[in-house]
Amino acid sequence: MYVLYTIIASLVSFLTLKWMKKRRCCTDLTRLDGKTVLITGGNSGVGKETAVALAMRGARVIIACRDLGKAEKAVREIKYKSHNLNVLYMELDMANMHSVREFCKTFLQREKKLDILINNAGMPGVLDWTDDGFSMCFGVNHLGHFLLTNLLLPRLRECAPSRVVTLTCSSYKYQKLDFQDLNYNLLPFFTYCRSKLANIYFSQELARITEGKGVTSYAVHPGFVQSGWTCHYSTLFRMLMQVIMWMFFVPCEVGAQTVIYCAVSDEVAKHSGGYFMDCRPATLRPFARDAGVAKKLWEASERLVKLA
Repeated sequence: MYVLYTIIASLVSFLTLKWMKKRRCCTDLTRLDGKTVLITGGNSGVGKETAVALAMRGARVIIACRDLGKAEKAVREIKYKSHNLNVLYMELDMANMHSVREFCKTFLQREKKLDILINNAGMPGVLDWTDDGFSMCFGVNHLGHFLLTNLLLPRLRECAPSRVVTLTCSSYKYQKLDFQDLNYNLLPFFTYCRSKLANIYFSQELARITEGKGVTSYAVHPGFVQSGWTCHYSTLFRMLMQVIMWMFFVPCEVGAQTVIYCAVSDEVAKHSGGYFMDCRPATLRPFARDAGVAKKLWEASERLVKLA
């Protein structure tokens, strides 16, 4: 009897894991010939898999990251996998606002088109600070991409119809923003959750501001992905998370599917400002749909990055 219970428990566990790992795939075959795509953090993880998929569709793909050695290696691999030589990299440090401004200046001088911007780069829950004195999560995950998108927005409008895809996480639901302390940096997981909620508000307000101007905006939860985010933590934590990720998380290629879907599908146009997971619109918690908070965060972010 014990053996039977063990077999049943093992089978249930196996099927549960398979169900948790199951994700819808992007089946849209839209070509991107003549289109230019910019992906932050495109040298690894979901960003790299997205770059491969979009390059395979004929796009000119530019990956932006701070480690040029890793970027060069990633570009070679993306070219090899996609059979597309029109892939390049540019240096960008999302934790430094001067770097973001210099990047945008260089990009606008070199590139005459920008059809798809994918705000992919991000930091996990770490208690650190950016060069500009922002909490690392809020500074990189939200403010860096906020500034980048705003500085590139004129080019996106020129190339309409264009779109902006911003990666977020379902963990947004565990925190709310405190406008008296946007730089909250006490508990790692909570500071990460707040930055991901900020991504959602940003995507919604961007959709409102660009409505009718040919630019659409989407927030994407890629799922819990087997990526290299654990490199910011101790060896013991990394070893533990490797086991957990192997059991419950999905490969980067699977995690990239909803990002690709929002980047290429015509079906998403009517959902500008929406939140997506598993290649379909998903429902947000009521507090994450507050247009007033989204507008307030936009205005506060403009002041913080000195756009206002």
